[in-house]
Parts: sequence; C-alpha cells; structure tokens
Amino acid sequence: MSVTPQHAIPVIASTSAAPRLVLATARGRTVLDGGWWPRSWDPTAELPGLLLALTERHGRIRHLMLNIRAWDNRPRRLTVGPDMVRIGWFDTLDPAVLIATTGQDIQVDLLVVPPVTPPAAAEWAMATAADPANLRRAPDILAAARVQPKPTTRADRYEIWDNEGGSNAVATKGRGHRASPTR
Repeated sequence: MSVTPQHAIPVIASTSAAPRLVLATARGRTVLDGGWWPRSWDPTAELPGLLLALTERHGRIRHLMLNIRAWDNRPRRLTVGPDMVRIGWFDTLDPAVLIATTGQDIQVDLLVVPPVTPPAAAEWAMATAADPANLRRAPDILAAARVQPKPTTRADRYEIWDNEGGSNAVATKGRGHRASPTR
C-alpha cells in the first residue's frame, strides 16, 4: 500500500500527455538546458508529463521552481510514479523560466514558452533554448520570437512597499495609518 503525502497530487503516468519539450543534446556551459511549451497554465495538468520526460533524461527530479504569478494554481507537491516532487513558487523567478533540481543536485533550466504562442514561434524558441551555442536568456528568446509572456502585473499586496518595515502603503490607507514619505 502506498501513502500519498498530504497536499501531494498523485499522477498516473499513463494519463500524462507527452510534453512539448526540446532538450539540449549534452549538458555544458549553456544558458538554458532546453525549452518547454505547456498546453495551459495549469501545473497539475502540465507538470506530470514534463517530470516524466525530465526523469527519463536526467534521473529523479526532486524539486521544481516556478514563477508564482504565471500559473493558475500552486500545488506544493506532485507525486509522479514512486517519486514525490516538491514545488517552490517564487515571485522573483522570471515567468519564462522553470528550474528543476535532480536527485544528484544537477540544475536543469528550461525556457517556458507561453501556451498561446503560435507553433512556429514556439518551436523556434524551444530549439534556440536547446542550442548549445545559445547565449540568450529566456526573456530575450521570447522577445526575439515576438512572444508575449503571461502578464504578471496583477495588483498584489507586495507591490507597493513602505520604506519603513515593508508595510503595504495601499493596504494601510483608511485604517488610520499613513505611509512614511520617501526620503
């Protein structure tokens, strides 16, 4: 009997769609290790297939890092086959990047091509990201392909910070507090 940890979403390998993924032929001193073109911004639908493909190529994947605003929901863990993969959501990570860490602490950096990208542009972007001669970063590849990343400019409680202690200047209006003036 297997036990699925709390907050982990189990995945049956046969239900995962084959990912649209291009990986570099060899690891080297490249900026990116490849490109991935998900079909949606739903991580529970998209990540299992990617994890299976990465596991086949690089061995067990133990951790993923993704942009917190680009995806529709934020599971903390996914169980794929016998492995549980932890997922970290970061505001500071570019939406065009996904970082996977293997069981041997090897970092795999992938370009994330937005799902609505036209096929020709997406294929070019993934091929460019997987090219060993590529020196461009993920946002530069998308810009060259004329691809717009998913907007991440939603109003956020961390968007406006007070210079004294990090309190939210917008949230404090109307509560008898006032934001400190900028110096």
